[in-house]
Amino acid sequence: MKVSSSPFRAQLRAELQILARNGEQLLLTLIIPVMLLVFFGTTDVLPTGFDDHMDFLTPGIIALAIMSSSMVSLGIATGFERSYKVLKRLGVTPLGRPRWLAAKIVTVLLMQIVQLVILIPVALLLDWNSGKAQWLLAIGAVATGSIAFAGLGLFIAGRLRAEVNLAAQNGLYLLLLLLGGMVVPFDKLPAPVAAVAKCLPSGALADVLRDALVGQAERPGTSWIVLGIWAVITPLLAASTFRWE
Repeated sequence: MKVSSSPFRAQLRAELQILARNGEQLLLTLIIPVMLLVFFGTTDVLPTGFDDHMDFLTPGIIALAIMSSSMVSLGIATGFERSYKVLKRLGVTPLGRPRWLAAKIVTVLLMQIVQLVILIPVALLLDWNSGKAQWLLAIGAVATGSIAFAGLGLFIAGRLRAEVNLAAQNGLYLLLLLLGGMVVPFDKLPAPVAAVAKCLPSGALADVLRDALVGQAERPGTSWIVLGIWAVITPLLAASTFRWE
């Protein structure tokens, strides 16, 4: 067991070192969510419809952070590794593709733990009241959202050239940020746009996190269904269409 786990540990260490040295990924996964949380948390300019604007903002920014690490960071890194033929070579090494995939998953999970360890105390410092939070429900929401976004990121990374994948991941990140109910409430969007936005994984994740963390959400039951559907469909799409080279 010790021998078989050594390649995994080495790959996990390499993944974490690459992430720590990648300024763009750290910007997306840590700096931007914290900046948005601090800016909107201290200005109170969002027309949220909540008595406390932090009840709207905190779950939305956590959803944004999950999307950043599970979709964008994972998708961009995978796209370049695929382009450089790294994935093809891993298939014939002692590491193998299963351990490579496990290292990727653990790296994402560790990144998300760091994000939550940073974002939740910042939100508390900005006077967010966590007294109504259902943490087990929130963990379930984070896990389901992570699966949905990881599947989406890998689906894109497994089909496009590295440079196109980079642009697609960042473009989709911006689109889901604006339409996903994370910083802009659905009722402030045009009705047709809001109808589409509520079916997106970003909007569903933000909504179920609001249900879990503050007990307020537009449609918690429907959002769980939407998020669950995305969590099933996107990994299946990624698995069935992913090209290793």
